[in-house]
Amino acid sequence: MGQTPRPPLPPMNVLPSLSADVILPKQQGRTPLIRQTVIVVGSSTGGTEALRTLLTALPRTMPPILVAQHMPELFTKSFAARLDSLCQLTVKEAEDNEKLLPGTVYIAPGHSHLLLKGLPSTGYAVSLNGGQPVNRHKPSVDVLFRSAANLAGRNCIGVILTGMGRDGAYGMLELKEAGAYNIAQDEASCVVFGMPKEAIALGAAHEVLPLTGIAPRLITLAQQRQPTV
Repeated sequence: MGQTPRPPLPPMNVLPSLSADVILPKQQGRTPLIRQTVIVVGSSTGGTEALRTLLTALPRTMPPILVAQHMPELFTKSFAARLDSLCQLTVKEAEDNEKLLPGTVYIAPGHSHLLLKGLPSTGYAVSLNGGQPVNRHKPSVDVLFRSAANLAGRNCIGVILTGMGRDGAYGMLELKEAGAYNIAQDEASCVVFGMPKEAIALGAAHEVLPLTGIAPRLITLAQQRQPTV
C-alpha cells in the first residue's frame, strides 16, 4: 500500500530584511554639527560578555558611548544595570532626548532603534525610534551607525563585535566613508564571526583586533583623535 502523502507545511512567517532606509536616509558629506567625539558599538550573539570585557576595561574619561546590542526589551534595562555595577563608566538604558555626557554608556532599549541626534551648539542627544526592524533586528546596528555617520562623521569611532548575520556591516562602511575610524573584533575572539566578518569583507574596518585589544586602542584613539570642524 502506498503511503498517505503528508499535508504541505504552512508557509513560514519570515520578516522581510529591510535596510536602514526605512528609518532614516543617508545624509553624508555634511560637516559634523558639533566638536564632540562619539563612540558607537554594535554587537549580537556573544555580545553581552564581549561588552562586559570591553566596557570594564575603559576609564571614566571616555567620550559618550552608544551601544546597539541585539537583545529583547525585557532584558536591556537589567543588562545596563549589571554593567553599571561593574564599570568605571556610567552605564544606562538610553532614554529619548537625553543629552550625551562623557563617561556614559547608552544601551539601546530592546523596543527601539538607537540614533544620534544633534542639539545645536550644545552637543549630541539620544533619539529612540520604534519603527520597523532593520536586518530583522530592533535595535539595529546599521541604524545606529548610519545616524552617527550622518551627524558625527570624522568625529566618530565605530566598533563592531561578535554577532551572527550582517547587521552593522553596511553602516560601518558608511561610517568609514564619512571619515570615522573603525575597529572590528577578530575571528579568534568572537563567539560568532558573522557581523565583523561582513564588515571586514566590505573594507569597512581600519583595524581588526582581539577583544582584549579593543579597549586600549579606544583609549588611545579618544586621546589622540581630536574632533575638527
